[in-house]
Amino acid sequence: MRKAFSMITAIFVILIMATLAAFILNISSKAVSTTLFQYKKEQAVLYAKSYTELAILAATANDSNVTNCAENINAYVDGTQTEVRNGKGYEVQTRIAYIGNGLACSGTRILTPGNTIITPNETQIIVDVYVRYRDPSAVAAAGIATGAPWVTYHRRTLQKL
Repeated sequence: MRKAFSMITAIFVILIMATLAAFILNISSKAVSTTLFQYKKEQAVLYAKSYTELAILAATANDSNVTNCAENINAYVDGTQTEVRNGKGYEVQTRIAYIGNGLACSGTRILTPGNTIITPNETQIIVDVYVRYRDPSAVAAAGIATGAPWVTYHRRTLQKL
């Protein structure tokens, strides 16, 4: 009788320990995936800030009163196009629109609001930066990257040149 009671107690303790271990493992895997998702998002924010500054530098380097306007800056960061679509790295698209009177550049994104808003010698730009990436856990769950949704971070900046 005593040996049977000891065996039932041992089995009960082992079951409790196994349940507790499974619970701890589940919580730690969720913490890892949450940390990875936060890391990817913060990287996207930093890339958006960097490409905003790059767009401003490109707009100031090109003379918009002559003939050339920088309008698009596209890049794949931390991987090639195929790697980015498979969940590794980021795709960055930067769009620059010009606001001003008398711009001579041949750009397609030029807004001319009139003299009441902007003086004739003043130019402003609107910079839209889109940073897209795929969540690695969604790529792993979908099995193929085409089933995983894109996560997009957008940043818009108005800059006077």
